[in-house]
Amino acid sequence: MSEQDRKASPLRELLDPFVNIVRAPRALWAVNITYFLEGIAYWGVLTLLLLHFNETVGLNDAQAGWIVGAFTGGITLAMFFFGELADRWGIRTALILSLALMAIGRFLLAASAGFGGNGIWSPVFFASTGGLFIVILGYGMFQPAEYSAVRKFTTAKTAAMGYAMLYAVNNLGGFLPGIISPPLRASVGITGVFWVYTAVSVLGAFLIVILLSKKALEQATAETGADVVFERGKRTRPPFRFRQWLKEHPLRDLRFSFFIFALIPVQTLFAHQWLTMPPYVSRAFPGWVSENMELFVNLNPILIFVLTPTVAALTSKINVYKMMIAGTVVMAAPTFLLAGGPHIGALFAYILILSIGEAMWQPRFLQLAAELAPAGKTGQYMGIAQFPWFLTKVLTSTYSGTMLARYCPDAGPQNTGMLWFIYGCIAILSPILLLLARKWMGNRLQAAHA
Repeated sequence: MSEQDRKASPLRELLDPFVNIVRAPRALWAVNITYFLEGIAYWGVLTLLLLHFNETVGLNDAQAGWIVGAFTGGITLAMFFFGELADRWGIRTALILSLALMAIGRFLLAASAGFGGNGIWSPVFFASTGGLFIVILGYGMFQPAEYSAVRKFTTAKTAAMGYAMLYAVNNLGGFLPGIISPPLRASVGITGVFWVYTAVSVLGAFLIVILLSKKALEQATAETGADVVFERGKRTRPPFRFRQWLKEHPLRDLRFSFFIFALIPVQTLFAHQWLTMPPYVSRAFPGWVSENMELFVNLNPILIFVLTPTVAALTSKINVYKMMIAGTVVMAAPTFLLAGGPHIGALFAYILILSIGEAMWQPRFLQLAAELAPAGKTGQYMGIAQFPWFLTKVLTSTYSGTMLARYCPDAGPQNTGMLWFIYGCIAILSPILLLLARKWMGNRLQAAHA
């Protein structure tokens, strides 16, 4: 086969992005390892958080939903304010500090049962929410720093796969609690599982100190041609000025603002992965399925790990906006499968099709948000692009507990089909909005991506 034939080969086009990312700098792989471990800790805790506030703290469904919604929403809000710290302090400093804070917060959460009491405003309540607040502070700078690192440590050839792999390894970490958690929860309870995830957080903080050394940073930036001055501690940005910040704010761009806010309806399905799915599987599927709830709830992450890099390689040349429309349709549609009632086949089909849709659009959206940012402002733009995600988490938590109590109570008659039919009607609004606005959006996002 000639060189020209190899370049034109579809198989070659599929494999090249994987080959390029394997050859990426060691610093990028340090970031991926950290995000993998954080995926284990974050999703492992989040899957059990509603049950923790139900069983250990003694809150009802609505109260527990509000707290979990405030936690997940608080993380996104923290990114809005702290996202730019990686730009100001440097990626290494931001990652070390953020991982240390998250380890401390999870330590307090794991220890909360020992504080005693029951119900809202009890000592165990304050210890639990205090630990979650510290995690919020850490995560607010963690994820923007991770995506800033990908932008800095990749080239034009490796960027799309770099973002996809970061998203994928986090989801791989999110799958492992489905295997780890059930036997641990059966033997040592939810509190014991939280201690395991605290140890994982400590390991992540330790590894980033070792692997993301200043030498590794200099080698990575030398290979990619990125600017390393922030890592050397030099002040290269002007002091913060509120008027200038407001003038340059990306939300002033109406098309960009519409684009990110139109995704809120379909993003509610992400929030239902931890606000609705754990109690739904536990209550609507008795027996072995209920006993291994974490496994079913965390099937989505392992599918995302497999699907995301593959979809990225196959669709890297497709218009971003078209991918958004197609991906949100595929993600929203299977929700109506659950409207037929709690059938295990429908549950598997829902998880699989939803995951395909997520793999089609979510990493591309994150890549676009990072690449829209001017030099030195990637963290800020990543934080701002997450603001609608904050609204999604908060809004979804205000009604998810009430909907569970009405349509999927722990005791009494259930109507889970109506629950998911309503959620499907909400989710399908996103692709409809994007489709209706396609002419107005024009080539704005395509040009920005290019």
